[in-house]
Amino acid sequence: MTYEFLQHYWCFVVALLGALLVFLLFVQGANSVATSLGRTEEGKRLVYNATGRKWEFTFTTLVTFGGAFFASFPLFYSTSFGGAYWLWMLILLTFVLQAVSYEFQNKLGNFLGPRTFQFFLTLNGIFGPLLLGAAVATFFEGSNFIIEKNNLIDPTAVTPIISRWANASHGLDALLNPWVLVFGFAVVFLARTLGILYVMNCVDDEDIRSRGSVRLIGTAVPFVLLFVAWLVHLLLKDGFAYTDEGVICMQPYKYLTNFTHMWYLLLLLLAGVVLVLFGIVKTVVSSNYNGGIWPAGVGTVLTVLALLLCSAWNHTAYYPSTADLQSSLTMANSCSSEFTLRVMFYVSLLVPFVLAYIVYCWRAIDKKKLTREEIQSDHAY
Repeated sequence: MTYEFLQHYWCFVVALLGALLVFLLFVQGANSVATSLGRTEEGKRLVYNATGRKWEFTFTTLVTFGGAFFASFPLFYSTSFGGAYWLWMLILLTFVLQAVSYEFQNKLGNFLGPRTFQFFLTLNGIFGPLLLGAAVATFFEGSNFIIEKNNLIDPTAVTPIISRWANASHGLDALLNPWVLVFGFAVVFLARTLGILYVMNCVDDEDIRSRGSVRLIGTAVPFVLLFVAWLVHLLLKDGFAYTDEGVICMQPYKYLTNFTHMWYLLLLLLAGVVLVLFGIVKTVVSSNYNGGIWPAGVGTVLTVLALLLCSAWNHTAYYPSTADLQSSLTMANSCSSEFTLRVMFYVSLLVPFVLAYIVYCWRAIDKKKLTREEIQSDHAY
């Protein structure tokens, strides 16, 4: 195992966790359409209880994603999480509101009322995917930061920190980039699409299933349009490349070149897109089919995985700086030591066992379809 192999390996692991996180945003997506999907108070509770079975998976994956990034690429962690902290704090705030809302919306003594916490769930359902999508889009569009490694050994440095943000917005300036917003809203509508597919699959209620097919069209069409527009923009734009000496430079059609050079990522992307469209179309045209969440979910993971790997592999700066081009982060200049990556590699061999446990728990939770009778129990949200 060479140092370069370990860098690529951990980039793959982090990208896979990010792809799984985007898939699990179906929890947020379903909550954002709970009012129209459930229509009645009882119908909305069905939606909230369906997503309430899975919200811990999303939160845990978000934390694991951040932890894996910190362990394998600490300079990215300190630069993004430490510099763009307003963006990440807003993301964490929406997820904290989600956790609190599930537990307290129907508790005795809730003086704010259930609708207050349901509003928080809707807020998380919209802004959670939007802000996470915006954060991912900066891997391709760039962020305003400056790396100054000499500060650690410069006795005259006022603050011995490696990286700093180039303006006072601390990450919120990314929302001023229209293509960041395009991708962010594409993630919002993708989360809604996956959320509707999931609720139709796990809730045994004909009213919700019939309404879900109609709502699915209203979310899938904007998603496809936004994603195609952003993907065309990505393939035609200049990208951030680096030479063997570590010099960052702009390269025309960099991401298109990456997909042509790494044909397996292109196949992964195409397979993912086809699976997502298959899950959506078959659910819409077939009244008896409610398993669209699985092909669409697998397709989402494959698509996001291909995009994230395209942003880092093949001599690409995965976290480019728009303030100072040479401050852009690559796998080579931002990763942990070879010893750290090697030790973590052996630890990561336990991941399949963890995934097997997650699959087991998932199947046990969804073994029985959710019904209106079940939400009347004391253990329902």
